[in-house]
Amino acid sequence: MGLFDVLLGNASETDADAVYEELSPVLAETETVVSAYKLVRDLIVFTSSRMILIDKQGLTGRKVNYHSIPYKAITQFVVETAGHFDTDSELKIWISGQDSPVEIELNRNASQGVQKALATQLFG
Repeated sequence: MGLFDVLLGNASETDADAVYEELSPVLAETETVVSAYKLVRDLIVFTSSRMILIDKQGLTGRKVNYHSIPYKAITQFVVETAGHFDTDSELKIWISGQDSPVEIELNRNASQGVQKALATQLFG
């Protein structure tokens, strides 16, 4: 992840094996990490059965919020790609039973990977 992306808070792809090691205590026995995107300290993780939004809170990051979204609960998603002068893309995910979408900022390179991961898990 480039320094510019860190300063802007944009997510970029990170090593799925390292994320699996970190999350192994909270993953189901047969669950695997397909891909992961890092946003400074936070993570967007696509597993074989769900998407996990990980929010590390506080100065030390010891308090962690795990928002687990089963793929079957995702009703639609939108990725707005970056333009010529933009450095970021925006992901919006609608979850059944919620009126407003979950919104996540991505960097230009991560948007295609996120779209592919969601499409593979939802439609593949």
